[in-house]
This record gives sequence, C-alpha cells and structure tokens, in this order.
Amino acid sequence: MRAAFLRGALLAGLLGLGAAQATVAPTLSLEQQARRAEVIVRATLGSPVDVRDGNVTYVAYPLTVTETIAGDPATLPRHEGAPALLFLKGASDLPQLRAGQDVIALLYSARMDSPLVGFNQGLYPVVNGSLVPGVALGTATPPTSAAPASTAPASGGATPAPTTAPIPAPIPAPGSTPGGPPADPPAATPADPATPLITDPAKLRAAILAAREARP
Repeated sequence: MRAAFLRGALLAGLLGLGAAQATVAPTLSLEQQARRAEVIVRATLGSPVDVRDGNVTYVAYPLTVTETIAGDPATLPRHEGAPALLFLKGASDLPQLRAGQDVIALLYSARMDSPLVGFNQGLYPVVNGSLVPGVALGTATPPTSAAPASTAPASGGATPAPTTAPIPAPIPAPGSTPGGPPADPPAATPADPATPLITDPAKLRAAILAAREARP
C-alpha cells in the first residue's frame, strides 16, 4: 500500500510539473505575434462562465466582435452561439480580463490552454480609445558584430620580395596596448530607448497587417 501511495504521489508531482511547464512561452514581438495569429479581432469581452469539455473545465469569455482584422472569427470556439475566448481554468500567468473590456486580440483558432498567441501576449486592451499600455514596434534582431581589425600591412611604399620581407605585425585595435592582449570588440549599439509607443488602435491595426503581408 505504501508503494502504491508513493507511486501516486510521484505521478501527481510529474503531472503538476508538466502543467507548470505548459505555461512557459517565449517572448514574441508584435510582428511575430501577427504572423502566427490565425484570427485577429477587436472585440468586447462578455461575462466569464465555466464551460466543461469532458473532464476539462475552461473559463469562457464570449466575444462581441466589433472589427475583424484578419482571419474568420467563426473558426473560434463558440459559447451559446457566439465566438469566445476559452482559457483553461486554473492556468497561471494569464492576463487580467474583465467583462466589458475592449481588446485587440491575436488568437489561435484551436482550443488550447490559452487562445492568445504567446499564451499571454496577444492581447491589447483599449481604454478610452487608446492602447494601455502602448505597444513598441520592431522585431528583435541580433546585434551587428563589429568588423575585425585589419591584419594587412599599411598601404604605401615598395612591396618587398616575399622571400625576404618579414611578416608585418597586425595593426593594434583602438584602445589596445601594442604587444598586449587584443582589445574587446566594440559593444553593439543598443536600441533607441526613446522609441515612441503606439497608442492609437488604428496604427496597431496597420502594423499588424503590414507584418502579415511581409510573411515569407
């Protein structure tokens, strides 16, 4: 009996670990979210209600779609005849939602733990006509590495015969000491921290459509 109890406790622990890991998602830029989304809408959330699917319980937020930006809202899960956002009940790290909230949502159409692209990232509340908080544009790109210091000899002067000329020493990189260790490469230029945030829903819509049109 004790062995059976221990096996059951171990199984429960493994299942709990799997559920916790399921909520981990990489951070996606707006462009990446827009390209992955199957349905993108602006909508008003209805009052949440529990919905059972077999042994699984979801929290459903009915949607009153006010604008279809991409895809077909009819492909979303439905509740009482209306498209709805279905979240696995008890899932962690989900955004704060409330009835009557105006949102722009980037969604998957299949029923998952969360319908939002990026699990908790593809949701942009609109408050009094503005996005709150604002949205920064720009897809993350790896920093451009600096070109290595040239090891060619300085130009000018006669070219010595290759059989007798000594091998020229490399030109020291700026900031290094001759004969010492090579200097560290210059740091990549960071992104401009003053990049403005989009607060206009129409500009967010345009950025989303532009990102989708640029898909390879």
